[in-house]
Amino acid sequence: MYRILFTLLFSRMDPEQAHHLAFRWIRRVARVPVLRTFVAAVLAPRSAELRTEALGLRLHSPFGLAAGFDKNAVGIDGLAMLGFDHVEIGTVTGEPQPGNPRKRLFRLVADRALINRMGFNNDGSLAVAARLASRRPVFRTVVGVNIGKTKVVPESEAAADYVKSAERLAPHADYLVVNVSSPNTPGLRSLQAVDQLRPLLTAVREAADRAVPARRVPLLVKIAPDLADEDVDAVADLAVDLGLDGIIATNTTIAREGLGLTSSPALVQETGGLSGAPLKARSLQVLRRLYARVGDRITLVGVGGVENAEDAWQRILAGATLVQGYSAFIYQGPFWARSIHKGLAARLRTSPYATLADAVGADVRTPA
Repeated sequence: MYRILFTLLFSRMDPEQAHHLAFRWIRRVARVPVLRTFVAAVLAPRSAELRTEALGLRLHSPFGLAAGFDKNAVGIDGLAMLGFDHVEIGTVTGEPQPGNPRKRLFRLVADRALINRMGFNNDGSLAVAARLASRRPVFRTVVGVNIGKTKVVPESEAAADYVKSAERLAPHADYLVVNVSSPNTPGLRSLQAVDQLRPLLTAVREAADRAVPARRVPLLVKIAPDLADEDVDAVADLAVDLGLDGIIATNTTIAREGLGLTSSPALVQETGGLSGAPLKARSLQVLRRLYARVGDRITLVGVGGVENAEDAWQRILAGATLVQGYSAFIYQGPFWARSIHKGLAARLRTSPYATLADAVGADVRTPA
């Protein structure tokens, strides 16, 4: 039914308009108690064997929604209703900004991929913090907050911009993510260099601790798949050295390897970050490299090209305690999270591992 609807309606709409329309209906359903209860019962059944502990938090399962879908924290309960057991909002910047000019989101349907150059369009940290503060959760869902640099802020003042967001948002976050890997904000990716990343992460850690003295808000960094292997190692070593809580691997890519099924070469050449199926191999490679470097000293989150339960399972075996997706949600619809939960539970039952925690990194610890 969803594929028919996608073909008849969403595939004919501008992708960004289709996103807003679909998200509006998710939020409307979630506001009606009887409807959200019914939908959650169907789409978000709980399986005790998938219970996960990560970042000092307890989750119903390891699978959640990556940043980018709910930029402004307006539909967290609606997304939880669909079965996402953690929802990462954002990217949120210190100041509000409209993002890049439209058209800025493109579907590569045959490649099961998206290209976006949204440019961190969001309401800004002050407005999002107020929205989170006034939220009355319906479902128990872990909420991550992903923060990035305001476009007009010079690179030399980036740390202060991140600190502003951290101070405002950390009190309302179950975990905080420093995004230095989007390709759509000029100069942002240069912040992944260790000499710049170290003082930035240190400043954000201190800001979060000041803002929330009663508890430690877990802090993660999200990296690009386009980093050279030695730079991945350097970030891993830095994360351990700073006592960071986790690394998210990976963001979108500026590369275009893995494409070729789409019928429009012009579409492939659109600038922006590529996500979806073509990112699968490199994201998995980066994740395996990170786990080989850090082991279980910090939490790894696998994202990029996750389409089904087998992809999620492979991320866990490669070292991810948590797994995220986004692009496949657009193509597979509201039953997507449910299918991943069911598939993960089935794989765990037929595996040699008693728990998901036992499976984390198993392929890296005992390579074939």
